[in-house]
Amino acid sequence: MTAIERTVFFKAGSLELEGRLGEAAGSRAVVIAHPHPLYGGDLDNPVVAALAAAYQGRGYSTLRFNFRGVGASEGHHGDGRGEREDLRAAAAYLAGIGRPATELAGYSFGAWVVLCLDPPLATVRRQLLVAPPVNLLDFSAVPEPRARLQVIGGERDEFARPARLRECVPRWQQAAQLHVFPAADHFFSGGLSRLTALVESVLDSPAES
Repeated sequence: MTAIERTVFFKAGSLELEGRLGEAAGSRAVVIAHPHPLYGGDLDNPVVAALAAAYQGRGYSTLRFNFRGVGASEGHHGDGRGEREDLRAAAAYLAGIGRPATELAGYSFGAWVVLCLDPPLATVRRQLLVAPPVNLLDFSAVPEPRARLQVIGGERDEFARPARLRECVPRWQQAAQLHVFPAADHFFSGGLSRLTALVESVLDSPAES
């Protein structure tokens, strides 16, 4: 069952960021990060919405939010460093309302931000990366995740080619799992319902490393 979401605002340093919060009864909660702000990425991206629906369907509280400079969020693009601060602030907001983040999820640029968060959040047990753009962004300085790592990539994704993902994922975490989505491009065009189902199946697996 999907949650009713409401718009919220929270602080990242001196900036105020916009988010959309869906609250569930249980203790599980996720922060979801959107694709590249300079290429139209925001919290309403269809893949981000599909991720939120999948987590809500499994009883999670969800917070998807706009990075600095996007939508009603203050500030300007932070070249990754600022966006990692935004992600940490979103998790702090969840903790402040009594729902500490047990998972992080990110799509495209958002996956890069999630994976590069250093130090990692102590409460997070699983990180879900959807289409991490390994053929576009620099993933050479990734800290080893403490949480279990799950990766989803499209079979026809030019920005996250499966061959490159198969090289990178074991380097990020030896026990990480890679799921290659058949016939999908970077945007999962025409396949969002199947993506939601795949994410739900991933969430049904144990989160612990």
